[in-house]
Amino acid sequence: MGIISTDRGDYFSGQEFSLDAFSFFDKNKKENFRFLESNSNNLGIASSNLKNYIQAIDFYKQSLAYNQDSARVLVIKNNIANAYREQKEYKKALTIYENILNQKINNKRDYARTLTNLSVAKWLQNPDYNAAPGLLKALDIRERENDLLGQNSSYSHLANYYQYTDPDSALFFALKRYPAAIKVNSPDDQLDALGKLIKLSPPKEMKRYFEVYQNLDDSVQTARNAAKNQSALIRYESEKNKADNLELQKDNTEKKFQIAKQRILIFSVLLFVVAAAVIAVIWYRKRKQRMELESQNAIREHQLKTSKRVHDVVANGLYRVMTEIENRDDIDKGQVLDKIEDLYEKSRDISYEKPELDDQNFHQKISALLMSFATENAKVLIAGNTLALWKKVNPEVKYEVEHILQELMVNMKKHSGASNVAVRFEDGADQIKIYYTDNGVGMSDKASFKNGLRNTGNRIDAIHGEITFDIKVEKGLKIQICFPLS
Repeated sequence: MGIISTDRGDYFSGQEFSLDAFSFFDKNKKENFRFLESNSNNLGIASSNLKNYIQAIDFYKQSLAYNQDSARVLVIKNNIANAYREQKEYKKALTIYENILNQKINNKRDYARTLTNLSVAKWLQNPDYNAAPGLLKALDIRERENDLLGQNSSYSHLANYYQYTDPDSALFFALKRYPAAIKVNSPDDQLDALGKLIKLSPPKEMKRYFEVYQNLDDSVQTARNAAKNQSALIRYESEKNKADNLELQKDNTEKKFQIAKQRILIFSVLLFVVAAAVIAVIWYRKRKQRMELESQNAIREHQLKTSKRVHDVVANGLYRVMTEIENRDDIDKGQVLDKIEDLYEKSRDISYEKPELDDQNFHQKISALLMSFATENAKVLIAGNTLALWKKVNPEVKYEVEHILQELMVNMKKHSGASNVAVRFEDGADQIKIYYTDNGVGMSDKASFKNGLRNTGNRIDAIHGEITFDIKVEKGLKIQICFPLS
């Protein structure tokens, strides 16, 4: 409605409608930007036609902020420069025109428009400036592009340019401008063209053009007044209908309100009952699932714990006894039987047996453990394993460390083929480090961790420690274990 009013010459109504239109658009939504751009541009055009150029520039800049079309940007920038030109701020206008022409303009009509405006601005700034080449070049482009609106503009500017210096040329372009204005159906341009023809034509033709001018001017004013009245009448009827509808809506709303209250109350009660039932069913199912899951996890955890104890206590213990029997000729048969009987007693009640945390002379226990894997072909060297070292460590951690070392030695015996093994213990300020080194076959970086090493990892985690495998040494394997004292 705002654009229609502006196009019909009712600029005040155009402004009013466009200002009202802003309330319908969310300025934060990108999909509304093209409407906001068009609406702001219409306000700029209406303001320019009302000679309020400062306000027009503000609206054009607002339109530019919402613009997402490069072609439309050129049009709006031309509008801003034209407003500066009408204010006689030629320097600002020329800066904008020149910036546009310095860009790569693919559309020839946009180029011709800017070239025309630039030539006119330079001529208005300096009356001695030869604007003809630029104006004629732009006209040639517009004729080849069949740009009727552009041709209408070029004829007008050329008639103005030649009006005082070459009246014949001015009349020539004024004569071409009038039919062009008729083709584009612009009454204002037709009146402007007739005004120039009245000034430039011979007396005989002047009278005819003046009569045409008067008739057209009367028709335009009558049409615009009718448009304003029609617009006012439409708005009046619209507001009246809106008021009548609101009154009817109010009556209907009051009647429906009581019914709606009753329905809402009944629906709310039903919804509450259904929701409560659904929540109760969901809660019961989740509780049942959670109890089943907890039961399964407890069974799985118990199985894993039992498996771990069987591996650490029985399997590794038996392997240690086997190693001693294999590598010692002077083995005490009774001592071996005692160890086997001890393993037998432990295995009977292994699922509920608590670890024995005997930490007396723990350094000797560790030495005995490590040396039990020494053979004629595999030497075991121990350093730093002192009584003072282990006094700082609590019994639970000692228990885990013992089985970690036992697992490393079993893996060494089974897989490494090492002839020299060194285990060094280091007492730090707040942690203990254990360095294991052998000269065996080492470990591939693609090696998979089986139950033993997985158990070792779990034990390391249990004492909040870290284990590092250095597999990039030229030969053998290096392992570093560290765990905090606290």
